[in-house]
Amino acid sequence: MFCLPAVNSAGDAIKSEEAAAAVSKAAVNIDTGDSADEAAAEAAAEEKDKEEPEPNPAAKPVCYETSRRSDTCEAAGDVRVMGSSQTVYVDTLDREWKTKPYCRKHDNFALSHVKEWTLKPLPSGAAPRCTVNSSATAFVLSTGGFTGNPFHDYTDVLIPVFITAHPLGGEVQFLVSSYKSWWVNRYIQIFQQMSRHEVVDIDADDEVRCYRNVVVGPTFHRELGVDASKTPSGYSTADFRKMLRDAFGLERATATPSGDQWDIRRRPRLLIISRRPSRGRAFMNERAMADMAASLGFDVRIGEPDTSTDTSKFARLVNSCDVMVGVHGAGLTNMVFLPAGAVVVQVVPYGRLEWLARNTFAEPSAGMEVHYLEYAVQLDETTLSEQYPSDHPVLRDPMAIHKQGWNALKTTYLDKQNVRPHLGRLKNTFLQALKMLPHGRDD
Repeated sequence: MFCLPAVNSAGDAIKSEEAAAAVSKAAVNIDTGDSADEAAAEAAAEEKDKEEPEPNPAAKPVCYETSRRSDTCEAAGDVRVMGSSQTVYVDTLDREWKTKPYCRKHDNFALSHVKEWTLKPLPSGAAPRCTVNSSATAFVLSTGGFTGNPFHDYTDVLIPVFITAHPLGGEVQFLVSSYKSWWVNRYIQIFQQMSRHEVVDIDADDEVRCYRNVVVGPTFHRELGVDASKTPSGYSTADFRKMLRDAFGLERATATPSGDQWDIRRRPRLLIISRRPSRGRAFMNERAMADMAASLGFDVRIGEPDTSTDTSKFARLVNSCDVMVGVHGAGLTNMVFLPAGAVVVQVVPYGRLEWLARNTFAEPSAGMEVHYLEYAVQLDETTLSEQYPSDHPVLRDPMAIHKQGWNALKTTYLDKQNVRPHLGRLKNTFLQALKMLPHGRDD
């Protein structure tokens, strides 16, 4: 079940592993175990991205760095793809190029689950013979890495793929390496919205597929977003969200309510993203939160997304809502389905994690045209206060835990912590959310 009335208890929560390294402004890397030095280097590269102009398309090599996270290869001519050997032959090449088509180029752990592809000059003598010809652009991508976690699904794959595929107007064929059938099926409507051609499990493909153009590896811009200043025609995160609405048949582009006085949805709807306590970051007073929100005039829903959840149904649930609230975690990625003008409330666990909350969901909210509110959990609202003595560094000096590295931070403040927000404080946040809404409803 993906949605329960507020009076029901929470069931299975979304399967989520979160992200980053213990360094402010570091690029987020969910549950990779990267060191602070690696994260700091990536953050420095991000600043360099902002300072340097885009490469001149006429001067760029076949494979080039498109951002701190991604390398992309582009070639035109007589293109022949042999998926079983992860090889692309192109007659215009004069040397070999190698790349892993996944947007975490400095993350060795993620890339260990991504197959390497080679672009080679087409041999003049024994060139492989074409068995399938297409006029579409071939686009090689990988569903290895951290796919399966919604935050990474969108940040590492779906949005970068959109960035590259959108200008092609559907004349692109996705050749998916490290293919996971359950994952592709989960997002098949998105791929079908971006392409008029079948998605190919390219590693298992015995054909010699021939094209005139090929792209190997998508392009990363930012967490959960598109940088319009780097796109050919200025398309943006808003265009990605429109594509999602078209893919899943979502009715609400904005949070502005219907003018129909008989519309039963005139009350603003609030969605609580639920998690199981055993996974950490669960609301321990979820039912009381729902009752309090209902007393303010909200139509309350509790959503329980997990890996078996029907993506279309859950997207429609989120799109029907005006406010979405959840503890920091991959479940908040569902904000991509909220209508513009809605409000997302991120509950930040105890432990000096504001930087992590900012990088993952606060900053992306602006590009989605979604209002953002933050509720910081205090010491008397965390179950950590029940697990450790009052003078323990976990409670009194969180930065001492940060200095032990990402694994210590994640285990302590993300995996072992549940929260019990004060209803009075949370009520003020919900009232603030109400004021942000253009609902104009009679509560």
